[in-house]
Amino acid sequence: METQKSSSNQIMLNYGLMLGLAGVLLSVIIFAVGKTYDQHWSVSVISVLISVTIIVLGIKKFKESKEGYLSLSDALKIGLGIALIGGIISVIYTFIFTSYIEPDYFKNMGDVQFQKMLEQNPTMSDEQLDAINESMKKFSGPGITSAFIIIWSLFSGFIISLIGGAIMKKSKEE
Repeated sequence: METQKSSSNQIMLNYGLMLGLAGVLLSVIIFAVGKTYDQHWSVSVISVLISVTIIVLGIKKFKESKEGYLSLSDALKIGLGIALIGGIISVIYTFIFTSYIEPDYFKNMGDVQFQKMLEQNPTMSDEQLDAINESMKKFSGPGITSAFIIIWSLFSGFIISLIGGAIMKKSKEE
């Protein structure tokens, strides 16, 4: 039992590090090409594909370590562990990025989003614009962003693990 626990922890750690580093690498590339504030939709697709690939590979590796057997609960545990570690690495990178590399990130992102909103709704009153601007300021910052990153990582990790685990599960009775 101890070997299984250390094996699962090792798999979660290794694949979680891979997921986090892949996310950081993607973010660095986006920053390097100057698309931090105006990303193409394909970046989201690439990010999801990276997450699906790494989490499914981690679950598959765990299944191999259990002689080809996998329960849905094990798949969820491994997938959520990988997603959590990847999310924590993303939070650390985001903190470093917004504190040292691009300290005006939240202000600039707020300005970009506000401008896009003005273009989509040019007839908004000044009171509506002020209210929206205030709520945008409340929901930006390192604390809220970190919480959203962890919540999104766990949510997407759960969905990916649930689907992947349902497809790959195999019990000894089968």
